[in-house]
Order: sequence, then structure tokens, then C-alpha cells
Amino acid sequence: MVINDPATRAEVEAIFFAYEQALLRNDNKTLAAMFLDRPDTVRYGVNDVQHGYDEVLAFRATQAPFDRALDRTIITSYGTDHATVQTLFVREDTPGKIGRQTQVWVRTRTGWKIAAAHVSMMDG
Repeated sequence: MVINDPATRAEVEAIFFAYEQALLRNDNKTLAAMFLDRPDTVRYGVNDVQHGYDEVLAFRATQAPFDRALDRTIITSYGTDHATVQTLFVREDTPGKIGRQTQVWVRTRTGWKIAAAHVSMMDG
């Protein structure tokens, strides 16, 4: 298995930053298309849990836009069909906190999708 194939990493980097822009715009249609439509897709948030694509969509529908700045984003590809993205972030509306985000991306027939995600906060 090739780890960090440059072409695969570039694809995941592009889709991750497209996800980030959609997140900051609260573009739920675009965000919904980026999650894997399966009952075993999981997203663990700061104060929330979603098991399955339908729960992820329901959660996203309740969210408001926000701003954040990313730091130390690490993208690692495993072969040509799997990748992880980890990033730290800060938000002005959570002073003194550092956010952490992990996503597992998989290549599907319709493009890259998030199969699992985790978001948490810690004291800065």
C-alpha cells in the first residue's frame, strides 16, 4: 500500500477544503453530499452523536453558520481509496478552547465521501 500518494492526497485536500467552505457557509446541501449515505456512517460532535446518514442530515439541518480558523491540518492517504484528515481549529465564539476534528474519507463511485467524523474541544 502506498501511503500519501501525491495525486490521492491532492484530491482529498481539495474535497476537504470544499467541505470547509460549505461548513462555514452552512451549505447543508453540499455538506449532505459529502457524507457517505449509509446507516453505519458516524459523526461524533462536541455535544452530539449521529449514527447513520439520516441522523447526520437531521443534525446539519439544525446548525447555524460560524467562523473558524484551521491549524495543523494533516491529510494522510492510504492507498488510493482511503484517507484521514485531522485538523485543529479555533472559533471566536469559544474563547480559550481548541477544537479537534478527524474525518475518514473513502472513495466511492460518486466521489470522495466522509464515512466517519469526530469533533471535540479542549481547553487551550
